[in-house]
Amino acid sequence: MQISINGERRQIDVEELTVSALLAMEKVEAPEMVAVQVDGHIIDRRVFQQTKIGAGAEVDFLYFMGGGDGSW
Repeated sequence: MQISINGERRQIDVEELTVSALLAMEKVEAPEMVAVQVDGHIIDRRVFQQTKIGAGAEVDFLYFMGGGDGSW
């Protein structure tokens, strides 16, 4: 199936894919620090293992970043 990951079209050679499996497949470091958006919807981390990603889906990994001195 083809999906888009962070704007890049990818061919994934599996018939069924979950958010958890995709994070593992993509070797995402510290997945507990990543929010996942599928087709414009933020997925609750508690359902990553049950949430299926279908062909043509647009998936974004949103990384939390800290830093800055707080002055704007």
